Amino acid sequence: MGMNAIEKILANHSEQETVVPGDVVVVDVDVTVQFDSAREDVLKLANPDKLVLLHDHVVPAPTVQAANNAKRMREFVERFDIKNYFPVGQHGISHVLVAQEGYALPGQILVNADSHTCSSGAMNCLARGMGPSEMLYILCKGRTWYNVGPTTKVVLEGKLPERVFPRDVIHFIPGQYGDFAGQNLEWHGDGLAGIGMDGRLTMATISAELSVEFSLFPYDDVLAEFLEGRAKWPFEPVHPDADANYEQTITVDMSMLEPQVVLPGKVAWNSKNVGDVAGQKVDQAFIGSCANGRLSDFAIAAEIVKGRQLAKGVRMIVTPGSQAILKDAIKLGYVETLMDAGAVVTNSTCGACFGGHMGLLADGEVCITASTRNFQGRMGSPKADVFMGSPATVAASAIAGVITDPRDV
Repeated sequence: MGMNAIEKILANHSEQETVVPGDVVVVDVDVTVQFDSAREDVLKLANPDKLVLLHDHVVPAPTVQAANNAKRMREFVERFDIKNYFPVGQHGISHVLVAQEGYALPGQILVNADSHTCSSGAMNCLARGMGPSEMLYILCKGRTWYNVGPTTKVVLEGKLPERVFPRDVIHFIPGQYGDFAGQNLEWHGDGLAGIGMDGRLTMATISAELSVEFSLFPYDDVLAEFLEGRAKWPFEPVHPDADANYEQTITVDMSMLEPQVVLPGKVAWNSKNVGDVAGQKVDQAFIGSCANGRLSDFAIAAEIVKGRQLAKGVRMIVTPGSQAILKDAIKLGYVETLMDAGAVVTNSTCGACFGGHMGLLADGEVCITASTRNFQGRMGSPKADVFMGSPATVAASAIAGVITDPRDV
């Protein structure tokens, strides 16, 4: 029995020729990412040239604690002469930056102390979030270990209908199949050809909400074109063996999908067609985060709100995933269109997504968001409700004042 692509990357980075589900495998790490702070007690780094440092969750610093953490990172950069550093002004959300700047590469292993690190799976790069003590070990030693989990093969067929997006696909799957705790997802199928890099990055990111270990997309023409002139280092893509082993296969006909909305509190078994939730009043609409703060998301939102005004009493906040995205969105007129409609466009940061700053929810408020999570208390008050939808659904709802099918706008 052959190996799937996830197993192959693990084997390639270990001393094992093959790995199978149930193995514990020790691997060499290619790229290590660290954000917002750095430890003062590190004496030696395993691989400073493959370390990426940046500011993303709390930038510009909204508290004295955040300011002191940022200062520690700048001192760390000086101390170890770190080359791959993104200071305030060139900053962005870590998962957005590593893709945009060509650090997350096919066939490689990337680690970061953030649960949405699986975002880089869109790059055919094996990536997942790690805890702080393990990150310290990786910084100093350049190695880590993983349990090898079983892999579900997801086959995407057909084309997405008008105003249905990759975000709706990754909401539909947990609504139908629940979570995949301790498992991996590997993406396949003819339908992938119609999903660009922004959409793949969204799907890989939201895979964290399905409790997966790794979520891996193939190296194909779409990815090859994206990496042209962007890749920071040489890489070798990995493809599954023809007789690769999968726990199960899920097939999704994307042409049959409708816009999806995830209800508050959890993601597994908790999404519905937008029509089933339409009419729910909203106070805030948010587009941003490592899931949906990209240029195409700005384009979709601007197209929907163009020439319209936000509903009375609704706040709309749009936060780009990187300063480069913000710059392009300004150049293309998207920012002006959003502001004309009454939206707030912020600098690039995680911001409101994790309830950090720039758009927290008050008691009893309702938010429709295209960010990563809908847990109680995620975006501010534990007495607020968070619904999730695509940027199109969020923008349509901001204009209507209630959750709205973007196809009706």
